[in-house]
Amino acid sequence: MRELQSMLERRVADGTVPGAVALVAHGGRSEVAAAGDLTRESLVRIASVGKPMTAAAVLQLIDDGAFGLDDPVEHWLPELADRQVVRTPRSPVTDIVPAERPVTVRDLLESRAGYGFSADFALPALAPLADELLQGPPQPQKVMPPDEWLATLARIPMLHQPGAAWLYNICSDIQGVLVSRATGQPLEEVLAERLFEPLGMSDTGFSAPPGEAGRLTPLYRRGQDGALTVTDPPEGQWSSLPAFPSGAGGLVSSLDDVFAFQRMLVSGGRADDGRHVLTESAVWQMTTNYLTRQQRADSELFLEGQGWGYGGSVDVERRESWNVPGRYGWVGGTGTAAHLVPTTGLMTILLTQQEMANPSSPPLMREFWRYAAGG
Repeated sequence: MRELQSMLERRVADGTVPGAVALVAHGGRSEVAAAGDLTRESLVRIASVGKPMTAAAVLQLIDDGAFGLDDPVEHWLPELADRQVVRTPRSPVTDIVPAERPVTVRDLLESRAGYGFSADFALPALAPLADELLQGPPQPQKVMPPDEWLATLARIPMLHQPGAAWLYNICSDIQGVLVSRATGQPLEEVLAERLFEPLGMSDTGFSAPPGEAGRLTPLYRRGQDGALTVTDPPEGQWSSLPAFPSGAGGLVSSLDDVFAFQRMLVSGGRADDGRHVLTESAVWQMTTNYLTRQQRADSELFLEGQGWGYGGSVDVERRESWNVPGRYGWVGGTGTAAHLVPTTGLMTILLTQQEMANPSSPPLMREFWRYAAGG
């Protein structure tokens, strides 16, 4: 316990982060440490750590028979019918060809639906994704409502043919719209009823719970001069429900809520009271890699050699001391990370509120993972 506490205190003292809270759990035992301006009770913007939660909602609907993995999504998302694709990833947005087949639910879950970000942010087809859909630093109050967002996306050509390449982020947002359309409910209501309430995740939603904004820690960004600035105060972007609930990265949560979601996955889809939230098959699907070696190599900037399951990465080999084969989870651009190893039950969570400077995992995350893995 003291080693984990000392790690966080040292990183706060040397200015690496303004605050951090972390958890390591294994074999029925857990250790928690907090330092700086974060505590175990703090509310944080978990960013892309919420991607597995959105994927879990999609899998719940598959288990319920609402749709199948190989069903074309255009039945629920007609805006994505008859898609156009740039002739090559480097082609201008006007040089397009028809999509060779429809986009399926499987494509969305595997993040291979043709929409998203690649290692080369200068590609012409990526500019409208960033500019028109505000896929930059999180600004949830500035994003258009789901129907308008999807109509805007549909006017942008796909970067790759469906199934051909892994691309980051956009597919999780499309998953959120799919869940809402298939159920006829706003995404926030579906997640609350089907996932958060059964798991006791009372702190989790697309804004701070009513009367709890004071628990929300400021979000920081480090400038080129090394100085920290507050980019979102507690009364800022996450103080009220946004028009677009982002399945890719819009959730507010807490350490214990993220831990509850992890325990469910490690327990084969069961909540603490024994109820099934997901089937064991769905958990297996979430935590299995679907990418080829070449697709992993093409996505090195984001994946750092890892594979991809549903909503999160899957370590497929040990490349450095912090890689653990079979480890599943993901990191968030607000300086958050949550991973687990299904075969051993190891669970790790690290939450800061300092924006990541780039997609590569920062040194504190690597140090934390090495500690959690016993290395």
